[in-house]
Amino acid sequence: MTELLTAAQMRTLETAAMEAGPVTGQELMERAGAGVVAALLAHWPELRAGSFRALVLCGPGNNGGDGFVIARLLHQAGWTVTLHLFGDSDRLPPDAALNCRRWQALGEVRPWDGEAIAGAGADLVVDAVFGAGLTRPVPHEIVSPMVIGMGHRGRSCRKVAVDSPTGLCMDSGRVLVDSEAGLPNADLTVTFHRARPGHYLASGPAACGTVVVADIGLDPRTATPPRRPAPAGVRLGPLATLVTAPRDLAKRQGGHKYDHGHALVLSGPMGHSGAARLAARGALRIGAGLVTVAAPGSAMMECACQLTAIMLRKCEGAEGLADLLTDTRLNALCVGPGLGLGQGTRDLVAQALAARRGTVLDADALSAFAQDPDALFAQLHEACVLTPHLGEFTRLFPDIAARLTSAPMAGPAYSRIDATREAAARAGCTVLLKGPDTVIAAPNGQASIHAAAYDRAAPGLATAGSGDVLAGFITGLLARRIPPKRAAEASAWLHVEAARHFGPGLIAEDLADQLPGLFRSLSTMA
Repeated sequence: MTELLTAAQMRTLETAAMEAGPVTGQELMERAGAGVVAALLAHWPELRAGSFRALVLCGPGNNGGDGFVIARLLHQAGWTVTLHLFGDSDRLPPDAALNCRRWQALGEVRPWDGEAIAGAGADLVVDAVFGAGLTRPVPHEIVSPMVIGMGHRGRSCRKVAVDSPTGLCMDSGRVLVDSEAGLPNADLTVTFHRARPGHYLASGPAACGTVVVADIGLDPRTATPPRRPAPAGVRLGPLATLVTAPRDLAKRQGGHKYDHGHALVLSGPMGHSGAARLAARGALRIGAGLVTVAAPGSAMMECACQLTAIMLRKCEGAEGLADLLTDTRLNALCVGPGLGLGQGTRDLVAQALAARRGTVLDADALSAFAQDPDALFAQLHEACVLTPHLGEFTRLFPDIAARLTSAPMAGPAYSRIDATREAAARAGCTVLLKGPDTVIAAPNGQASIHAAAYDRAAPGLATAGSGDVLAGFITGLLARRIPPKRAAEASAWLHVEAARHFGPGLIAEDLADQLPGLFRSLSTMA
């Protein structure tokens, strides 16, 4: 998977490269500025020829230094460049100060002027004010004119951000702005060497437009920052390294159905069995050898009318589940969708967890413990996967959720990565926090982001039942003996790809049936 770097990790990496001797800070800044210019011309090829006006906004740090390089390169290409600096040029860091002087040989460094910035009317605005290293809220007087000048996307004014739109925390994607004006959204954001978590979390995708990672020539031997024992680096889960595909998802020649596991999905009562049936179909399509829905007597007829390849067993409460689990071939359980919030659900969860098999707890299996989360945590084991959305997460981890939803007062802000890692450590099992910026974490701190953003946007997943299908996907992979975190990661990736494969008009019933086409595509790309 592609590693994402926090601001601190990127600083460590750059410092290590400079101390090793192959590159200087000035060379890195020059490459960064050139990378932004190359990226914006590739993104907007109509700007390659002609006479254009650029407004370059520079800040008091090295992000501003990149802006000076960009201004100089655009000027040399024949552009008319107006540059405003927030801060004092005499207090710039050494590399930024050198590039400021180089720009001053070509043009004026104008002081920050909100009215002039808001009404500049340029063809291109370059936001190089505050980048990935932002640690405090950006004042109103900086943000407001930028929002006016940059906040309305259109052909007449293209907006490019250097590393990050000003006011966006790149460790969390949360907004660090001391103003109701909001963020100065970009059409294009150019970052360096590696993307940051904030490009994919929270407000990041909406604020960044399109993200391009520019190569600034860091030595591959220093491409990975020094590791801490835990937590490990955050990773982004793309196709190229989907951990279970295509080889692990292909059924073995000469095998039989029990070689691929038997998943059991618990159903709610009559009128509430649909969620379990969605999960069961997901488990079967993703490759479990057998799938059984365990339903109370009231729902047996309802389920029987809807199920064919999926088997059906009667299960009345925790005692009925205990009887079913005497079959040791049932090696993965899905508990929660449609079960209700009463004591009966808590008893089913306890019985399922006592079996110590791969277990997905979703929906009502989580909310049923809202009044006593510790009672659930005491029963969990490492073969479990919890799949809460933010509301369910808040019921189980109210103190963690409070930190995640309160307005950040400083950066790096507390992120969904921090929250999910902390929750996984407390629960002692894998936690998948659902959302457009899904985060998956294991108890040891390893974490990944599976964002439905940019070219992977999947708005169709905002439909009833899609989370039940995801729970089924994970259960099916657990049945196939794939480790919990890997099962959650592969399922989250396939869930988004299934939605994108279907396109507009998606409902939850469509998701599982997209998997055969996806698997064929994966096999041809292997």
